[in-house]
Amino acid sequence: MILFHWLSRLSFSWLYALSDVLYVVLLHIVRYRRRVVVENLTTAFPEKSPSAIKYLARGFYRNLTDLIVETIKLPSLSAEELLHHVRFQNPTLINSRIGAGEPVIILASHQANWEWLPASAQLNGITADSVYKQLSSPFFETLMREIRATHGVNPVPMHKLMRDVAVRRNVPRAIALVADQIPSSPEVAYWLPFLNRETAFYPGPEKLARSLKVPVFYVEMVRIRRSYYDVILHQLAEPPYTNLPDEAILASYRDHLERSIRANPSDWLWSHKRWKHKREEYVGRGKQK
Repeated sequence: MILFHWLSRLSFSWLYALSDVLYVVLLHIVRYRRRVVVENLTTAFPEKSPSAIKYLARGFYRNLTDLIVETIKLPSLSAEELLHHVRFQNPTLINSRIGAGEPVIILASHQANWEWLPASAQLNGITADSVYKQLSSPFFETLMREIRATHGVNPVPMHKLMRDVAVRRNVPRAIALVADQIPSSPEVAYWLPFLNRETAFYPGPEKLARSLKVPVFYVEMVRIRRSYYDVILHQLAEPPYTNLPDEAILASYRDHLERSIRANPSDWLWSHKRWKHKREEYVGRGKQK
């Protein structure tokens, strides 16, 4: 833990030098999930040549190693520094709702530097509960929870979300979920076309929005250059949801996310095995959509 606290105090120039080394190690020496990255990119962008795919893959590894060092840096960034590095274009779209006493749901993704989003949202008046998947390593779970609590963010492990929501149902805040993860129960997932494949999405965000009767927003993060980002909020849905078809909220999220990815392909997390589940394997099981 002491090592990470010391690294956090390093300047961006030193941290990006470390990122440059990690980039070479992950891409050329360890070849971290390189086959998965290339396969995912090739399927998502069949119109691109092999050389173009390699270019996008190199950009992905650059984004990944920058993400690692920027995440380490987060606890040492003052409020003024973080606001300078992450600029929300339209925070009033949400903080006005929270200021009026209304909870909202924000759907994020593994795009650009998602680890800086909750803290920067908090500093923009968007009181945030950041829902995350608990890590199996006690050491890294403690470390990441500490990092994610920077500037007053409330990290909520995913397995405790429903209990937390029940206790704090009417507390005005943003419940922020990274919604492009692999569902742990694909037999009850919503299956939607996404990046040229049938893809399983967690039904939880949509069901939560309908249950709480709260509006849903998509948060788009765009890398301007190293350590500098723009954030744009998009409203996906507004209650009442009585006449809104099933899957409509997640389908809108899917549409916004795919546009974001196609606009900045290398900034998405291509190394995760997003498509390890196949829809045909779950036909007739559970209540898949």
